[in-house]
Amino acid sequence: MKRYKILLLIVLVAGAAFVIWQQRTAPYRHLEGKIFGTYYNITYRSDQDLQSDILAALNSVDASLSMFNSKSCLSKINRNEDLALDSRAAWLIPRAIAVSEATDGAFDITVAPLVNAWGFGIKNEEWPSDKAVDSLRQFVGYKKISIKNGRLVKDDARTMLDLSAVAKGYGADAVAAVLDSNKVGDYMVEIGGDLVAKGKNSEGKKWRIGVARPEESSAPGEKKSYQAVLAVTDRAIATSGNYRNFHYKDGIRYAHTIDPRTGRPVEHEILSATIAAARCYEADAYATAVMVGGLDKAKKWFAANKRLDAYIIYLDAGGKQAVWMTDGFKQYVQ
Repeated sequence: MKRYKILLLIVLVAGAAFVIWQQRTAPYRHLEGKIFGTYYNITYRSDQDLQSDILAALNSVDASLSMFNSKSCLSKINRNEDLALDSRAAWLIPRAIAVSEATDGAFDITVAPLVNAWGFGIKNEEWPSDKAVDSLRQFVGYKKISIKNGRLVKDDARTMLDLSAVAKGYGADAVAAVLDSNKVGDYMVEIGGDLVAKGKNSEGKKWRIGVARPEESSAPGEKKSYQAVLAVTDRAIATSGNYRNFHYKDGIRYAHTIDPRTGRPVEHEILSATIAAARCYEADAYATAVMVGGLDKAKKWFAANKRLDAYIIYLDAGGKQAVWMTDGFKQYVQ
């Protein structure tokens, strides 16, 4: 019996050594494309070509949560054609509502009508009137929706959902789940700037990620300069920023982000927020919440939630750029 146990131990050790050897000799593969109205870049280390599985996961998320897909579950819900939730929407929406609760409504997936109103208004240089904004606010608010028996229940049929502030992060999580299930130990999944990193890059080091320096004058396609470079592994990172998406009216700078509680663009000092979390959907949601809530609120949220870390670029009282970060975030900054 003792000899049998020794033999079994040798087999297990040899098997583990073989798996590690395979992982170390496997090639790094790269995929890129367009999804959710943005671009994705995926690098992973594996002997297997997992492209079909990865694309299946991305298309599944798109079919569930995309506002750009007229046949998606979300689009049908917004048109009140079918309020039944598929498995992805049923998983994500309650968690999005939980972030709304934790941020006093700064993050809110029912903000869609307000985003549309202000978006078109900025484009046409015609702002919605106070009366129009107040009218829209009647059916905006996360407390106006609930889930019962697998269906979304709306207090008002005019309520619409906008999952764009969590869909990219959730999509990155979905791809990461595919890679994890195939025992991929080294990868980085990035969708529209939201990412999940695990293991090491091709140089055997942590994945390096740049936090863009907020520069209003930067043109699309222009080479970015970085406020910070992060070294990350086994973590999700998401960034939200307003420094390129704003509008001036009567000398006041209005951000593109809409505060769902007031119905109006935010006017505070935050330029960008980078959040680190275990899951990318949550990092994505909190990055948006910070852009709405402001620095003082953000400090309270992250003091209460040690699972999350933040790196926030803002304008100080003198109008100069400054940085605030949680103690936990310092481990990532190079």
